[in-house]
Amino acid sequence: MTPLALALVFIAAFTHATWNYAAKRSGGGLPFVWLSGLLSFAFYVPVAIGYCWWRTPVFPDGTWLVILGSGVIKTAYALLLQRGYRHGDFSLVYPLARGTGPLLSTLAAIAVFGERPTPLALAGGAAIVASVFFLTGGTAALRGGQAHLRQGLIYGLVCGCCIAGYTVWDQRAVSQLHLAPPLYDFGTQIVMCVILAPFGWQRRAEVATAWREHRGKAFAVAFLAPLSYVLILFAMTFTPVSYIAPAREISILIGTFFGARLLKEGDSRRRLLAAAGMVAGVIALALG
Repeated sequence: MTPLALALVFIAAFTHATWNYAAKRSGGGLPFVWLSGLLSFAFYVPVAIGYCWWRTPVFPDGTWLVILGSGVIKTAYALLLQRGYRHGDFSLVYPLARGTGPLLSTLAAIAVFGERPTPLALAGGAAIVASVFFLTGGTAALRGGQAHLRQGLIYGLVCGCCIAGYTVWDQRAVSQLHLAPPLYDFGTQIVMCVILAPFGWQRRAEVATAWREHRGKAFAVAFLAPLSYVLILFAMTFTPVSYIAPAREISILIGTFFGARLLKEGDSRRRLLAAAGMVAGVIALALG
């Protein structure tokens, strides 16, 4: 991985953990997701206009279907993530989602793109699995009386599947179809807003409440979420997805620290140790 790609990934990791922290603190659901989506759309309009003025965009056949597919996956991810944050601890849901996402992305890259990670990368994947097991306290999440932990585990893993899906999908868009990352992500943002519009309009009173009570957090999510992902998309244009997806997960440690220290969530030592194990695993994946 080149120094430029590594710098883009590290900046994206910090901004990603920060916007997720803001989303967790909002305590919102669909109304908050739609509100932050509309704000992201507003941020993107001048960016898209400026990009088209600077460089004439090229849209190969099938571009709109690719954008539509990505938008659908990301809509599901946004809603599931927000729901996970409402029912589980941030320092549990966030590292689970971010830790399993790169592992599944790497497996998908092997199957779809024919990439061949080394034994070191495979050892990194095993470390991630072991860290997930340690994070959840072994089989404790499946026992009676652990509903809170079990919900966090389920939502974290499902969000990880969504992350793996859109990571591999988007890598094809920017590396094989050569779609401009800002325009591509803008397109997926439009899809998300359109999908959620009927439901957001029906719950417009809740949207107004989210605006009054959580507008600062909505602005943070709206600006930092696309910024972090566009940086990743740029890195994907010249770096294999099996390197990018794992390396960006340094955000696991940042996010777990936010939950353990800033939100004062319990079992912080176990979660920080598990997050460190995941980071070691994703570094092994990246090096491999």
